Amino acid sequence: MRLPHFIKKLLPAKRRKPGRGGNAREGKPKYPRYRAKPPLHWFKRLLRRVILFGGLALTLVLLWSYLTLPSIDNLNKFTKTPSILIKSEDGQIIGSFGDLYGDYISFDELPSSLVDAVIATEDRNFYHHHGVDPLGMLRAAFADIRAGHLVQGGSTITQQVAKNVFLTSERSFIRKFKEMMLAIKLERRFGKQDIMSIYLNRIYLGAGSFGVDAAAHRYFGISARELTLSESAVMAGLLKAPSRFAPTSNPALSRKRAEQVLLNMEDAGYLTKTQTGKARAELAKTMNGRKRSPQSTLYFADWIMDQIPDYIGNVQQDLVVTTTLRPAWQSIAEKAINDVMDKEGESHDAEQAALLSMTPDGAVRAMIGGRSYAESQYNRATQALRQPGSSFKLFVYLAGLESGLTPSSMVEDKPVSVPIYNGVWRPKNYTNKYLGEITLKQAVTNSVNTVAVQVAQRVGTGRVITMARRLGITSDLDPVPSIALGATEVSLLELTNAYAHLAADGAMVYPYGIVKIDTSKGEPLYVREESGGGRVLRSDIVGMMNEMLMSVVENGTGKAARIGRPIAGKTGTTSDYRDAWFMGFTPHLVTGVWVGNDDNTPMKKVTGGMLPASIWHNYMMAALASTPVKSIPTGGAPEPLPWQTQTPAYPQQPKF
Repeated sequence: MRLPHFIKKLLPAKRRKPGRGGNAREGKPKYPRYRAKPPLHWFKRLLRRVILFGGLALTLVLLWSYLTLPSIDNLNKFTKTPSILIKSEDGQIIGSFGDLYGDYISFDELPSSLVDAVIATEDRNFYHHHGVDPLGMLRAAFADIRAGHLVQGGSTITQQVAKNVFLTSERSFIRKFKEMMLAIKLERRFGKQDIMSIYLNRIYLGAGSFGVDAAAHRYFGISARELTLSESAVMAGLLKAPSRFAPTSNPALSRKRAEQVLLNMEDAGYLTKTQTGKARAELAKTMNGRKRSPQSTLYFADWIMDQIPDYIGNVQQDLVVTTTLRPAWQSIAEKAINDVMDKEGESHDAEQAALLSMTPDGAVRAMIGGRSYAESQYNRATQALRQPGSSFKLFVYLAGLESGLTPSSMVEDKPVSVPIYNGVWRPKNYTNKYLGEITLKQAVTNSVNTVAVQVAQRVGTGRVITMARRLGITSDLDPVPSIALGATEVSLLELTNAYAHLAADGAMVYPYGIVKIDTSKGEPLYVREESGGGRVLRSDIVGMMNEMLMSVVENGTGKAARIGRPIAGKTGTTSDYRDAWFMGFTPHLVTGVWVGNDDNTPMKKVTGGMLPASIWHNYMMAALASTPVKSIPTGGAPEPLPWQTQTPAYPQQPKF
């Protein structure tokens, strides 16, 4: 049989089309024949095709996802960047960088209270499911729908291991499918105890800490093996939102979350009501006295991090860095700035402030780099270069004293004209008034500009710059006449360190923040030794300069800084009120404060004797509250410096 005939027999017979004019056999008129089509027949055909091809595509995608699941063979093998813990002088952790891991704690070593707290809070059916808990997912979905937002997660602990170790936090169906498939594979390969141990040793628990042992050391200073019930509740509470519930960031919220964990344990049958009550009392004791870590310490931590390679080279292992920062003084400094700036900053168009405090040996005890580290990591204490105004006159008058001037030398406050390359410079006093003949001490006390310019012209701007270099100023300094009034740029760290030379009686001072660097196992890599750098100022010069700077606070522009004990200091204000400074010291502590705006816009007539002096006063009053009062030396016999062969004579200086 030929193929066309065979195909024709297979096809259904064709209907005979009625002819026009009716059916001839029946004698009826022939009319066209119409068949009614069901409504939306095209949509049904399209829907069938979508379901068919969509299901096929979904099956292929799921099959591909399953075949591309990551291997779980190397679950316990991982790489990490070296961790660096930065501690204050009393051992508190003020910053951490890199991935911080502790010891791997086996299940047998984990406190039962920690395991129970985690199961009661995260996955109560942990011992009864096979990696995925459908009822738990439905329960969580119902709770989320009822609340109108995400309040519960349906992931099991095994799913969290799969996500944290192998996958990302991307919200997608494919990622969720992979998570469930991996969870099932993990359950087939590992026992429940192994999975719990892997989970607690790998989970992120805030403050750069991965795993319960690192977190236990971070928050409680102990190994995870030693966690009590209340501490276990705190740790389990971190799993929901580590950064939010960390004891270091919000102790009150951390305690509240831990109390909820204890209630979860009671509800799950792990604790009796009596045990819960005792645990809550223990929790109150555990969290008592905890304060939110000052966020401002991160400015100091960043400063320390930049220096570590200079001490030990490239970082290739976990480190613990012990620093000079004193947390109590850091908190006092943060409060001093906030109290003054919150009250007066806005009304004076002043947005930013910085503070740096060090002991006379150069140890930095407090550093505030700005109002908010979260908003700006730019450190205005170490990175910002600003004009110091009259606070730079320190170097002018020290150079003048070394040239033979004394606090009682007579000088004349009068209009001054200084030739410059393109004309004449005529500096003016802040008050636009001239006092006539005054002592050098009076000129410093009242921050008289014309006298400072005359002294700088007398000794030469080169000697002024040399003096600044001797006292640690490393920023670029141009030998122009206006440098006498601070028309250059320096950092708060540099300027505070310069004033520290006076508190150190002329000894060389280097600012430092690192005391020692150890490996995480306690092996020392660097230990700071006392640096006998010699002297850079004679004691008699220091005494005379101290006498004049004390008068600034007692009778001059720095009165707002008085704290009821001997202090010496100097105000600084730049033109158009763009920068305001107060630099001051006692025999125990040297502190500098700067106030201004990052965009260099003028403030509303803010001088160094206003907001900066008030901040300085508040900080020093609290920081030195328990420190004995000690006088500031104002005398001293002339003696040669190391590079001088004989004591210079002091000839009588003519008036100028």
